[in-house]
Amino acid sequence: MKIENKERIIKLRKLFYMVSVVIAVAALVLFLLDLTILGIAVVGVFALWFLYFQVADHQYIYFSDANNKVLLRYYKAIRFGGGEYNSIEFPQYMLQNAYFENSMAGKMSDLTLIVKTKRGMAEYPSVSLTALSKEEKRELQRALNAVLGI
Repeated sequence: MKIENKERIIKLRKLFYMVSVVIAVAALVLFLLDLTILGIAVVGVFALWFLYFQVADHQYIYFSDANNKVLLRYYKAIRFGGGEYNSIEFPQYMLQNAYFENSMAGKMSDLTLIVKTKRGMAEYPSVSLTALSKEEKRELQRALNAVLGI
């Protein structure tokens, strides 16, 4: 099974950058018109807009369980500067557990994978699944449960 949210991430990035440009232009115009207080308020709106995307932690997700391996690639969708691309790959038999943690009434969710290694159990860092649709989250959970034999 393959799950990928590339199209959703493209739309999300376009929305973020277009609204950010509109807010920045509005703030600039207000400052040029000597409406400093309103300009500062608009800058505050931009700060909240940016903070929302940082807290929501929308990530590009690519998941595959083909060839008896679990492959999970992910990176932050909204970022400034260089990107941090991450990948998790291991044979399916090593997977011991997969925790799905939901918050904000299921709007934000994280996935934590636990694998068995020669040195014991290892826990991968949590991956945000916020940018996946509900159906994609269910498919991912079904696929991981199938690997676990649940």
